[in-house]
Amino acid sequence: MDRTRRNAPAHPHWKKLATFALLAAWCVAFFAVAAQARGYASAVLTSRPASAGETPVMNRLLPREVTAPTYMTVWRGLDVDGDGAPDFANPTGKDPREHDAFGSGAFGASRDGGGRRHAGVDYIADPGQTVVAPISGYVSHIGYCYGDAPHYRYVEITNPALGYEARVFYVDPDVQVGDAVRVGDPIGRADSLQPRYAGITDHVHLEIAAPGKGRVDPGRMIAQRTVRTDLRRG
Repeated sequence: MDRTRRNAPAHPHWKKLATFALLAAWCVAFFAVAAQARGYASAVLTSRPASAGETPVMNRLLPREVTAPTYMTVWRGLDVDGDGAPDFANPTGKDPREHDAFGSGAFGASRDGGGRRHAGVDYIADPGQTVVAPISGYVSHIGYCYGDAPHYRYVEITNPALGYEARVFYVDPDVQVGDAVRVGDPIGRADSLQPRYAGITDHVHLEIAAPGKGRVDPGRMIAQRTVRTDLRRG
């Protein structure tokens, strides 16, 4: 065998191919790392203005400030006619009265030592705050809550189309009998109950009568839910 031929150097084309393959592998690795870096930069971009000592490039690479989510309670009435709009509203926008020295404000709670049941729901109110119509309709009656206290009154609203009737007690009315109102419209201001029931949680009392059923639990008609308020909407 020719030793000179066996020990001859590799063909120059093989060296070029090996160099090209090495360069291609290096390029693939470089672009992979660059893509990862770009993804990280996109994740930490922030739109807040640059503060003193920051350049625009620094500002783009600073991480977002992490804040705790915030929530609020909202009330949404039941849609009984299927038109997509609520047919009931919380008259004060506040929570129902919980148990205090005068009992519970829940529907069906015991009254008079168990002699009767609470016929509505008490919604907490600040004296003087606006009270809104719990249903649409017309003001069918303005009456007195007690025979010996003419300054405590209630507003009755009737909705002939849906067959519902609502009464809101402990209201200084801004409406008159015959006035048309829409659900959520102001109808008066909340009275203070302290002169009559010292220490009670001030509230308005809401009763709802359904067609063919009599008084029903307003808590079933007005639902409470919690929503986040820190989410941006595009």
